[in-house]
Amino acid sequence: MAKAPKPLIAGNWKMNGLQRDLGELRKLIAWMRGASPSCDVMICPPATLISDVKSLVTGSRIKVGAQTCHAQDSGAHTGDISAPMLKNAGASAVIAGHSERRADHKESDKQVRAQAEAIHRAGLTAIICVGETAGERKAGKALKIVSAQLKGSLPSGATARNTVIAYEPVWAIGTGLTATPEDVARVHRHIRTRLGALMPAGEGGKVRILYGGSVKPENAATLMGVANVDGALVGGASLKAKDFQGIISAYV
Repeated sequence: MAKAPKPLIAGNWKMNGLQRDLGELRKLIAWMRGASPSCDVMICPPATLISDVKSLVTGSRIKVGAQTCHAQDSGAHTGDISAPMLKNAGASAVIAGHSERRADHKESDKQVRAQAEAIHRAGLTAIICVGETAGERKAGKALKIVSAQLKGSLPSGATARNTVIAYEPVWAIGTGLTATPEDVARVHRHIRTRLGALMPAGEGGKVRILYGGSVKPENAATLMGVANVDGALVGGASLKAKDFQGIISAYV
């Protein structure tokens, strides 16, 4: 039986955070010194704070990620940020295809794949998000949608070293609704199987599959205990040190 991947708890701050708010991160850093969780921890702040966050977490076990990037490494793309720029600012990973990007910016699987390729070219880890809407779930299409997104978004060079998958049921993001452990187990098992078919032999079983969707301190231990769940992609609860610590504590 393959060894389970090391879990990852990643906090996606979304469009939140100013320099004056970094006190919460300082609290998390102090707590991490004594907690020694058996998982990796990552913060994905807005691009404006990546350098500041990197400076603060240097010397700690906390890694820094970014929330999105352009598919090109440079060029005439006003307002966009490339993967090499994010790496230069201090990021070691970039989220690609978050449901809010897919919905608000109409990012297709093809565009997400191109972003993931750019992330890989820069030597960074791509955290590729997949997940169904409430309507798709009600129609019984959850697994079909996730399969299509995986096939369309996963680059050919994806391995367990440069890629993380995050399953985030859209209907559970920021709504207070959470998928049941049975729901999560079903989809994560399906993702694991599909990765086995889409990636080189042996890689699919090593890829970290995160769950994202209203993860809180109260439900973290239960969700993180589900088979094929290798951590969480956390939204709002990552903004407050106490809440994020409560989730990380599932691995303490």
